[in-house]
Amino acid sequence: MPQCGAPANQAVCNPVILRLAKDANILSRARPMDLPTMLSTDERSALRDALRRLLSSKSTQADVRRTMEQPAACDPALWQHLAQMGIPGLLVPAEFGGAGAGPIELEMVMEEAGAVLLCSPLLSSMVLAVTALTASGDAAAQRRLLPEIATGTRIATLAVTGTRGLWTLQGVQVSAQQHAGQWSLSGIADYVTHGQLADVLLVVANTPVGPTLFEVAPPAPSLTLTALPTFDPTLRLARIEFSATPAQQIGQAGSGWAATGAALDMALIALAGDQVGGTRSVLDQTIEYAKTRIQFGRPIGSFQAIKHMAADLLLEAESATSAARYAAGALSERSPDAPAAISLAAFACADAYVNTAAASIQMHGGIAFTWDHPAHLYLRRARADAQLFGTSAYHRERYVQQLGG
Repeated sequence: MPQCGAPANQAVCNPVILRLAKDANILSRARPMDLPTMLSTDERSALRDALRRLLSSKSTQADVRRTMEQPAACDPALWQHLAQMGIPGLLVPAEFGGAGAGPIELEMVMEEAGAVLLCSPLLSSMVLAVTALTASGDAAAQRRLLPEIATGTRIATLAVTGTRGLWTLQGVQVSAQQHAGQWSLSGIADYVTHGQLADVLLVVANTPVGPTLFEVAPPAPSLTLTALPTFDPTLRLARIEFSATPAQQIGQAGSGWAATGAALDMALIALAGDQVGGTRSVLDQTIEYAKTRIQFGRPIGSFQAIKHMAADLLLEAESATSAARYAAGALSERSPDAPAAISLAAFACADAYVNTAAASIQMHGGIAFTWDHPAHLYLRRARADAQLFGTSAYHRERYVQQLGG
């Protein structure tokens, strides 16, 4: 079992809605059979407020520093609180015990997570694994895996790319062979997010009929997992080597990349939300510092150079916020513009986060270079996020191609 596992929730109703009803009293008359499968505007606001209250008390800077030093980089107590709110099951269909929410709610939740540098496997389990399973169309696998993922008792992740770090079909370096009706995997999956935590691995592998999705439950025979060093201490990545490792097929043979592509699109929305949350948080902290730091007898925020930098950063933050939220809305509505909007958000939010975090270091002066100051943690998260699931240059190229298409 994963180190961040939470007790199973036996309720068959929507855990997020029930939690919101308790916190915000917005569904006082709701019964399990009446619960909606999507969140209304009021429910979204209640979810944001409830999550913000939780993270402000349970994911402080001291908590983040303590958690990121642990091997799992995940606080079991906080994960249990998140599970009780139904956050790991945000995207899980209501019939499997989740909230049945979509990209808009996901982006909103990840903004709050990014603002406090939350250490958790939400990106892997809540987003990548759930979306891949949902898109696979495998009803049996969904019934077997999604309820426990929704309650946080099972943590899952998706293994896509190989050692080259290409988040494309050409980057897949795992192959699958079938003997006597049993599948086995061979090859390397690299940069697997939270691979050390997962007790369910979803792996996209090449087969004679095309890329196919498979399930592996570690520890498994002939499976070697190696923790990778990361620039961002709040993130965990792993390299997984398969050597004739038994696996179970998920979905139809040859349809694995369609499910993987859907998962990566949703992950880019989540990552954009994380970047927006981090951008706005580090900007707010920097502005507050500029108001209170006295130099030459006056606050440094009164200096013209600082004002200009702050104005530029505010423009970056607002533009990134608009890009992330528009992409989430476009994907939610299945708009034809969704692919281009996602690519735009991917590079715009990454660049805004990196630029804002780097400028924050400058505006804080020498204190920001010390280990005790949080500014460098945001810069590390920003630079790591900017490489995850493709660089800004890659997403710019995709954006141009999608516009042409």
